Parts: sequence; structure tokens; C-alpha cells
Amino acid sequence: MALDPSAFPAEVTAFLTERHLATLTTIRPDGTPHVVAVGFTWDPDASLVRVITWADSHKARNVVRQGSVAAAVCQVDGGRWLTIEGIATVTADPDAVAEGVRRYTERYRPPKQRDDRVVIEIAVTRAMGRA
Repeated sequence: MALDPSAFPAEVTAFLTERHLATLTTIRPDGTPHVVAVGFTWDPDASLVRVITWADSHKARNVVRQGSVAAAVCQVDGGRWLTIEGIATVTADPDAVAEGVRRYTERYRPPKQRDDRVVIEIAVTRAMGRA
């Protein structure tokens, strides 16, 4: 079912706050999908998904190499699932990284300290699922 990311129903918003991992799909240089398990956070005010990582990770390099690029995050729990798609960028801006870490800590746990931390931000354009 298609969902409006600017107005998720309450059950979808609740699903996005539960502690679940998801997959992040980016595109490799050869055009094939790179799918990796991630923790992510949802910012409903900005319609933004954040994935914290390090600068030299494959997922970050895939996005940086292409600039702004389509990406998808998919969270599954039994029969409930949600795929969120949008345009991904990578930022090392200290304020953006701090916000990404803060939100990750709230949803999961404090991440390990890294000097090369970056945030993949996905400006959400569409969503689908059964939450």
C-alpha cells in the first residue's frame, strides 16, 4: 500500500519508533544493488531518514560517488513491513552528525565513537508497506 510520508498513520509512526533493524539499498559502481543491514531513524518534521556510518563505508561511498542518488530503507517485522525511498546524500557536518547520533542513541543505543562519522540523509519521496 502506498503511503504519504508527510502524514504517516499512527501505526506506521509507531512502527518507525520500535527497535528494529532495516536494510539500506544503494547502488554500486557496476549498477548492482548494495544491500546492508542498518539502524536508522525517522524525522517526521523533515521527512528525513538518517543512517549513521563512517566515511569509508561502502554505503557512504556509493552515495558520495553519485552525489544525490536514490536509496531505500526497508524495515520488516513478521508480516509488518515498510519501505521508504528517497534521495540520499552524505554529510560530515558536525551538527548533522550530532543529530544523527542523538536520534540513533534514542532508538537503539549509543554508537561507538568514531572520528570519521558521517550521516546518510535520505529525503523521503515515497513509502509503501503494511505496518
